[in-house]
Amino acid sequence: MSSNRRDFLEETGAFILLTGAAAIAWDHIAAGTPETSPNYKMSEHWWAMTIDIDKCIGCGSCVRADKAENNVPTEGPFFRTWVERYHVKPDEPDHPEVDSPNGGYDGFPEAYRAGDNVKSFFVPKLCNHCSDSPCVQVCPVGATFDSPDGVVLVDKQYCLGCRYCVQACPYGCRYIHPATNTVDKCTLCYHRITKGLKTACVEVCPTGSRQVGDLKNPADPIHDFLKNHKVQVLKPQMATHPKIYYAALDGSVR
Repeated sequence: MSSNRRDFLEETGAFILLTGAAAIAWDHIAAGTPETSPNYKMSEHWWAMTIDIDKCIGCGSCVRADKAENNVPTEGPFFRTWVERYHVKPDEPDHPEVDSPNGGYDGFPEAYRAGDNVKSFFVPKLCNHCSDSPCVQVCPVGATFDSPDGVVLVDKQYCLGCRYCVQACPYGCRYIHPATNTVDKCTLCYHRITKGLKTACVEVCPTGSRQVGDLKNPADPIHDFLKNHKVQVLKPQMATHPKIYYAALDGSVR
């Protein structure tokens, strides 16, 4: 791991107070050698997230927590994660009305009447941490890269702000940070999950709609979730093999 990537990890964890085993692990991660940590080995993990649509209430807690945790600008269209509301009329199932006021940061005003056989639901969105990521493929300098434990990260020391990855992402999950003029996006709170913590969005979700899991850990609850729910991924036709798995995802979601 290069010194630039060490800088990235150090910056993302600069304001985290650690004790005990977590502090030991972070010393190795910040040094660029997380695989040498006694309680975190990159090759033993493969991170993913599940989202249960039936449980999402559109409260916006995840959006607010993510902005606070990851220094996302609070003003303007800048989001690492956001929530969309779908309103599907029975006579137009393929043409849903979709809105996301301020990315769902403030929740959603009551805009739709109950009844009338109309379906309304919320869909959280974020970087899909694809196994075959178009963003990684198009980056001309290797600033966007796959970590050995399955997370798509950005080395801002290398990033040119060329926007190739922004255009290549089929999920619209990247933006150019106005302060650095480099690309930013969800990192699955890498500085947290590598220390055994939950992501910020999972930590605050009041209904447990979001869960982060380790696909290489046979004891992780994510395996039961995937086994007992019918899950889908966004835009499977793109063959990006996302690691964000949705349960109860309506066919109208685009």
